[in-house]
Amino acid sequence: MADAPSVIVVGSVNLDIVATVDKLPVAGETVTGAELNRFPGGKGANQALAAKRLGADVSLLACVGDDPDADLALSLLVAAEVDLSRCLTSAASSTGVALIAVSAAGENQIVVAPGANGDLVAEKPDLPPADALLCQLEVPVDTLEACVREFGGLVCLNLAPAMPVPEALVRRADLIVVNETEAAFYGSLVGEVGGIVATTFGAEGAQISKAGKVVASVKPPVIAAVDSTGAGDAFTAALTLAMIEGQDWQEALAFACAAGAAAAAKPGAQPSLPLRHEVEALLAQ
Repeated sequence: MADAPSVIVVGSVNLDIVATVDKLPVAGETVTGAELNRFPGGKGANQALAAKRLGADVSLLACVGDDPDADLALSLLVAAEVDLSRCLTSAASSTGVALIAVSAAGENQIVVAPGANGDLVAEKPDLPPADALLCQLEVPVDTLEACVREFGGLVCLNLAPAMPVPEALVRRADLIVVNETEAAFYGSLVGEVGGIVATTFGAEGAQISKAGKVVASVKPPVIAAVDSTGAGDAFTAALTLAMIEGQDWQEALAFACAAGAAAAAKPGAQPSLPLRHEVEALLAQ
């Protein structure tokens, strides 16, 4: 049997505090009657666990606080046997926390206190050999630049949350993943890169473009949405893994959309992340 594809994820680890309500509040409004839960989260940790559950060997470069929240935030990664030997502990900051409100329709609002994620500093990072490097923007950009400089394989950059980034970092990426809001924020910078750009449109699906031309487009499987938190991370991890495996663009995009849909059908960011057989079953329907 061939070795499993390998992925290094550089990114955030958070504890998600999730309030589920009938409807999301507007500015200045208070809503009550919420159900409160605590889940492991953070885009980096989410994508690491998603890639692991989909069949990759995964290492995570991240930073947490020296506090009890770190144990819960890392619990599902530990259970899945993600390599956490490069996960640092900050004595100066607490573990990152995300405050998430989720509506009955599965829509969400998220406020993040980054905490120790901002302490992930690595001028010369210790990266193991791997097929792909997967990054997001919830840790210092200088660290991402250092990791990209050290890494010689496929680089996937999830440009989320949207913020100004060095043009050279974007241009180095072989695969860029954005949602439609992020695509509008980056504008021509994303459209002009030489690599592949995947843009997601929520329930409307996703597309892949190369040199500004759409080369694949997919509608996701129809599911009853429960919580969209983590769906984009499942999509990103699945698409990265599909590219490593050599799937063609249409096939890879369908696989990623199914992974995202499967995640949106369950509550919580990490608890909802699907196993490989669950994604394949959804594709087969």
